[in-house]
Amino acid sequence: MPAAHMRQPDRDAPVVPMQDGGDRLSGRMLGDELRAHRERRGYTLADAARVIRGSTSKISRMERGQSPVKYRDLNDLALFYGVSRQERALLDQLHQQTSNEDLFARFADVTPNYLKRLIRLERSADWITVYESRVVPGLLQTEDYARALTRMIELERSDNEVELIVGLRKQRQLMLGQRRPRFVALIWEKVLYQPYGPADMMAEQIRFLRDTHSAKNASVRILPEGFIAPPTSVFHMTFDEGQSQELAYSEHADGANYITNKTQLDRTRKLLDNLRANVYKAEENTEALKRAVAHWEGLAAEQPG
Repeated sequence: MPAAHMRQPDRDAPVVPMQDGGDRLSGRMLGDELRAHRERRGYTLADAARVIRGSTSKISRMERGQSPVKYRDLNDLALFYGVSRQERALLDQLHQQTSNEDLFARFADVTPNYLKRLIRLERSADWITVYESRVVPGLLQTEDYARALTRMIELERSDNEVELIVGLRKQRQLMLGQRRPRFVALIWEKVLYQPYGPADMMAEQIRFLRDTHSAKNASVRILPEGFIAPPTSVFHMTFDEGQSQELAYSEHADGANYITNKTQLDRTRKLLDNLRANVYKAEENTEALKRAVAHWEGLAAEQPG
């Protein structure tokens, strides 16, 4: 799109599509957005520079689209400017289109090494299957749900670090809108009713699962509450020819185990096959998600204010 025809993107749009050369145009648009937020709040270049521990000239270059914006700087400025959720979504989308910065380089300070390996593998997988009996899988968590869990588990993290962790979740979710990998989440029904925050937050999370269930490359399958569910989470990936064909992964409190041994992979595959065989049928699955949404929406309606 020629510069002369550039228009301000719709702030409600989840995606800002770009043509060739869009990275440069996105950079200018991202800079324009940051400058508008700064000026709207009455902050100076020096105010913004102190937030990112940089110089006024660096802020000026970022706002003109002449210098790349690091995700940590974007996160700190967005928090400082108090941007809304829709405004933040636009900033993140523009940053995604401008940045050649590696995903785990952007989040190095809050990403353990075992998770960096998982992120690399996710990008090249053909199929990803996740089983969870305790929480909604990370790739399907809404911002508020992810934020609540992070604050619950990562007690030593600052607010800025919590937002970076949530940002990493959001960036990983972008692959769900692509042709591959194809994604299947097997979730124990009790997870849908486990409160990790207020009822309206939980309603939003379950609606997201309900909507994701109908996506082209993703499927959410629910295991009935009466099913005796294994207590451990399982993450399983298969790959196209020319790479390692199969990999399983199990996360624990302070790390993760990657399973490549054939005997252990066979055991994991049998476990997942058994879980798939016990999920609700299609119509029952839809009804299970609808029931959970209605449950949380009902509780939210009863809450004062």
